[in-house]
Amino acid sequence: MKIEQSLLRRMWPQGDRRVAGLIAGTAAASESVFARFGIDTPNLVAHVMAQLSHECGAGQEVVENMNYTAARMMQVWPSRFPTRASAEPYAHNPRALANKVYNGRMGNRAGSDDGWTFRGRGAAQTTGREGYQRLAAITGLDLVNDPDLLLDPRYFLLGGVGDFAACGCLPFARADDVVGVTRRLNGGTIGLAARKTWLTKWRAELAATPVVIASPPLAPDLSADAPPRPQPTPPSSSRWSQLITALVAAFRRD
Repeated sequence: MKIEQSLLRRMWPQGDRRVAGLIAGTAAASESVFARFGIDTPNLVAHVMAQLSHECGAGQEVVENMNYTAARMMQVWPSRFPTRASAEPYAHNPRALANKVYNGRMGNRAGSDDGWTFRGRGAAQTTGREGYQRLAAITGLDLVNDPDLLLDPRYFLLGGVGDFAACGCLPFARADDVVGVTRRLNGGTIGLAARKTWLTKWRAELAATPVVIASPPLAPDLSADAPPRPQPTPPSSSRWSQLITALVAAFRRD
């Protein structure tokens, strides 16, 4: 299975806005990435791309935006910011906020810069030191020391599909269970309606795109200039003599 660049541009029309060459790189990598993870039917491609389209905002939200107002922080993390006074020090302070809400969990070390370093990134918004370590083991990319490799057009799809597989989404995708896929990837059902909409769109696009299956090679066409086929070598005169002698002996016995 392969995603043509023209199809991806229709689905992600602003996909190159944040990362130059993202569309071309993702399309070029699609065939090898899908084969690597057993994504071998239009249905599986649709489930994968629907989830990734939602997670990365069709290529426009490739790094988690941690720039929040105090009021919004109180809505998103009510237990961490129960009052406006507790949220104000982190308002419009993305680095401090990331370390505040992410450190001490997901493998991030307390009192470190891990929350910021390993904030959501890439096609599947991989988050947390443990998430990056797991994906590094799957992809072979040194994501712990270079997290921005997930934004490289060559590896963008690899990281997203790797996360999709690592989270256990494939069995649910094969069963056409979009809720199950969402729960595995997201940890809940946030954005489920939008994910379903993406799934419908991807199915329609893939159904309209012919899938080319390689044909077995045809027999070579022998043109007029082609050398003639070798002819069987006639038996030598000595072999003819031996054959005639054997036939005569047979008739005599009869």
